[in-house]
Amino acid sequence: MLGRCGGRWLAWDDGPVTTEVTVYDAAGGMAFFERLVDAFYRRVQDDAALLALYPPPAPADLGPARQRLTLFLAQYWGGPTTYSDERGHPRLRMRHAPFAIDEAMRDRWLACMRGAVDDVAPPAEIETALWGYATMAAEAMRNVS
Repeated sequence: MLGRCGGRWLAWDDGPVTTEVTVYDAAGGMAFFERLVDAFYRRVQDDAALLALYPPPAPADLGPARQRLTLFLAQYWGGPTTYSDERGHPRLRMRHAPFAIDEAMRDRWLACMRGAVDDVAPPAEIETALWGYATMAAEAMRNVS
């Protein structure tokens, strides 16, 4: 089983806690986040309004955006620090400031992420954590009333 205790994730098997794990590890490591982001970007590619927000070389090549989101999410959930090592502090609001993100765009992004989370079907505890973060982060990126 997997559960939260304060800010920690704990694992146990019908007995005492056996180990402390990160969401990254509990979800399946980098492979999980790659699948999640791939499922997300499959949806983004079908949404012309969202796709228009991506600067060149996107929308023709979303590979760099996929890589950045994968590394960011993996790091956020306790994986390798590759994102920060390569790009510095995430500064999400600053990085998204050039793009007009209103309630409708937030909701479009969330719909793509919801579908992606559903596609990868993580355990309920992981799903709850991912979705809680996604909804909070999406609202925080909104910069147009």
